[in-house]
Amino acid sequence: MTEGTIPYMSAARVTVLGVHAADPPFRIVEVDGEFVSTARSMIDVVVTAAAAGITIRDLDDPGEVRWVGGGKYHWSPQ
Repeated sequence: MTEGTIPYMSAARVTVLGVHAADPPFRIVEVDGEFVSTARSMIDVVVTAAAAGITIRDLDDPGEVRWVGGGKYHWSPQ
């Protein structure tokens, strides 16, 4: 396979990093590769994106949100 035949997949503008053990636990949210805020729930992620001018229509769409270290239901440290 050559580089010309590899399908292009755009990166999500919103990235939610793994859970940090704190009281309460939180995840870091990045927009366009820059730290924007912390989130303690999916709603925080949507609100943060909206504040940055991004509308998230589907939290399961990897083109919209990239979940690192656990999916959208993972909010407690392992």
